[in-house]
Amino acid sequence: MTAIRLYNTRTRSKEEFVPFDPRNVRMYVCGPTVYDRAHLGNARPVVVFDTLFRLLRHVYGEGQVTYVRNFTDVDDKINATALSRQEAGAPGTLEELIHQRTEETIGWYHADMDALGALRPTKEPRATEYIGAMIAMIEGLIERGHAYEVSGHVLFDVRSYPEYGRLSGRSVDDMIAGARVEVAPYKRDPMDFVLWKPSDASLPGWDSPWGRGRPGWHIECSAMSYELLGASFDIHGGGIDLQFPHHENEVAQSCCAHPGAEFARVWMHNEMLLVEGKKMSKSLGNFFTVRELLEQGYPGEVIRFVMLSTHYRKPMDWTAEKAVFAEATLRKWWRAAEGASAEQVPLCVVDWIKDDLNLSEVIMFLIKIQKAIEHGDAGNEKQFFENATGLSPIESSPDFEASLKKVKGEFLASAQLLGFLLPGMGDWAEGVDLSALAAKLADLRTAAMASKDFAPVDALKSALIAAGVEVRMSKAGVELVPGAGFDPAKLEGL
Repeated sequence: MTAIRLYNTRTRSKEEFVPFDPRNVRMYVCGPTVYDRAHLGNARPVVVFDTLFRLLRHVYGEGQVTYVRNFTDVDDKINATALSRQEAGAPGTLEELIHQRTEETIGWYHADMDALGALRPTKEPRATEYIGAMIAMIEGLIERGHAYEVSGHVLFDVRSYPEYGRLSGRSVDDMIAGARVEVAPYKRDPMDFVLWKPSDASLPGWDSPWGRGRPGWHIECSAMSYELLGASFDIHGGGIDLQFPHHENEVAQSCCAHPGAEFARVWMHNEMLLVEGKKMSKSLGNFFTVRELLEQGYPGEVIRFVMLSTHYRKPMDWTAEKAVFAEATLRKWWRAAEGASAEQVPLCVVDWIKDDLNLSEVIMFLIKIQKAIEHGDAGNEKQFFENATGLSPIESSPDFEASLKKVKGEFLASAQLLGFLLPGMGDWAEGVDLSALAAKLADLRTAAMASKDFAPVDALKSALIAAGVEVRMSKAGVELVPGAGFDPAKLEGL
């Protein structure tokens, strides 16, 4: 059996994946800070690591994989959002408004990520549920000489951990020279980072040995991953923007808190997202949330397809052209899988995904299979078998219908392993009865052949294309198929 091979950011190499315990494969991915809607960049790690989660479940078994993705529900941005609501006259205490906002945002996040076909992680801890674990970890770091208290703050002593910088590949001195770091008189070193900070009466806070306060961002993930996955686990993932300082700081505090433990064996980072070749920015007018795209009519499957069409370690460019191609392709996939029951996923598909999520090969494979299904019929068995059996590990059989059923089942199973063609997800791609319009176009063509006046044919054909209908005209007849950008409203009156 081909081994899973993943690119490890820590070693800068692709390695064979060997879990600590094949019966309990463990993965942690940094989740959102819940103060507003998730934008398109937030969705990329969700889709990437959902695909990895699906692969691990396929290889090791659904019950043998634990996937943890947290919610950061204590943060200055959340506080500021709630405070602005309070100043605008919203009823309730600041704590109540913070709770309302985080609950609302988590609900939005679930709805939006569900629309992208992402499975819910095994566990979704909230930072506020693990304050005690954070305090305990900070106390341990102070006892071991890796952290210090000053002016109600507790800071991690970066110089106490010689391996600091290994994940991002930079020395501490280089980081100081090139990074924007918070300058504070209570820091021993500019790179030291906050583990705990004081809260005044107007801010959320918890009692601690260092006074009333709240945790720093980095300690949250270290405490939650330890409590739910242990001191050493298999995979830690997130966007490349988190590699430094967040993940670098996680490594330092976790390894110092639990000497001898490995923390995360494999580190995986997805690259950034662009829009039409430019960094997403509100000032450029190309910043949008997942919900905005969904409300503009982009199906969640289409968004997912565009994201998975680019390898996760390369910058992904969201373009209108890619979305059009994704929509047209998925409509064809839904038609190809009509009436199919999932069979076993072909080994070649699993092997491609095992190769550091090489999904482009799988997508090309599915497009070829879809075309073979589309053009295969009982009257053209030889062509079908030449197209299909060379791509899928099935044996040619005189029973064409049985072979077609098997190919369609393998096609469906392969697509579902990537999170496509899932039950209940295809309403947007459901077929529309265009037979009357097809008959009308055929009649117009017949009349035009006699009169030599093809203007009515061209006019109807142009109107159909404008509505997003793919028009196929041949000697055998006229076929109309909903395509990219299909808009039934534009068919009214035709």
